[in-house]
Amino acid sequence: MPADESPYSSTPAGAANTPLSSTTAANANSTESKVQADLARMVREAASDLERKKRSLELEIEKLERRRDRINAEMKTSFAGASQDLAVRVQSFKEYLVGSLQDLATSAEQLQLAPAETPSVRRNAATQTPPLPEPEAPAQPPAPAATSQYLRDTERIQSLLDQYRLRPDYYGPVWQLRRTFEPIHADRVANWCLAQGGRGAVKTLNSRLQNVLVASAAISLLHTMHGDRLRVLVLANSPERLGDWRRGFQDCLGVSRGDFGTRSGIMLFESSEPMAQRAERLLENNYLPLIIIDESEGKIALSILQFPLWLAIAPDPANPTSEYYEFA
Repeated sequence: MPADESPYSSTPAGAANTPLSSTTAANANSTESKVQADLARMVREAASDLERKKRSLELEIEKLERRRDRINAEMKTSFAGASQDLAVRVQSFKEYLVGSLQDLATSAEQLQLAPAETPSVRRNAATQTPPLPEPEAPAQPPAPAATSQYLRDTERIQSLLDQYRLRPDYYGPVWQLRRTFEPIHADRVANWCLAQGGRGAVKTLNSRLQNVLVASAAISLLHTMHGDRLRVLVLANSPERLGDWRRGFQDCLGVSRGDFGTRSGIMLFESSEPMAQRAERLLENNYLPLIIIDESEGKIALSILQFPLWLAIAPDPANPTSEYYEFA
């Protein structure tokens, strides 16, 4: 055997390391594949999470947009804008209530009759002597100072109405009108104050929102002139309608719940008898009651007509609609 040939020289020198190198390469490839798979899974999970968040945000945005549209619609249909939409469903008993108001006013003027004839007058009449002239029926008794105050303060009343109409103060003090005041509202309040002396009916505007605005302007004006002496008494035939008046006054005059009650500035009544009794006590205590009568009242008690200030919302015979309002 030659010297350079050996039993151990038949295998190449690097052949013994070949299996180890293959195993290491396989492990490296496996690790790399696993890392790539983990990365791909993490990317898919992140993308799925982002997609869920995107859908959730889109739903929230859609809800907010619907809420915005609803608020815009409510704003368009509130207060002045609501009158046209509500006019179709407002008022009934129109002709009846207007006729009743006229009959009641006529009856009130005839309440103070001439004194009965004395026996001597009857004897003169029996002998066909010329009858004594009957004394003229006295005119309706003058109201307390409030009515004449309107006649003396014409310029001040007109100035206040112009202020409400031309320079509205939406953040003014309590009891001052805080809403837009149009000429149609000013005309009704001016006629009630100056022509009717604060005692009479005001033709409805076919919306309680508008009627409350007119009444609120009258209240604001009277409170400016008479201060805390003024007491407002509202008559309506149901708690729901009284609630509408309460919310309307809070909106137009800035009053709070504490301003409502038997010992406060505004009192709400469903019956005319307790209201008249309360108004009498207020007069006795040197307060000035203002009675406001809702359009829903089918008749007005004669006892109400004795007070110095009363404002009745009279239906419009030319526009008979439903008896009930819808208050936005």
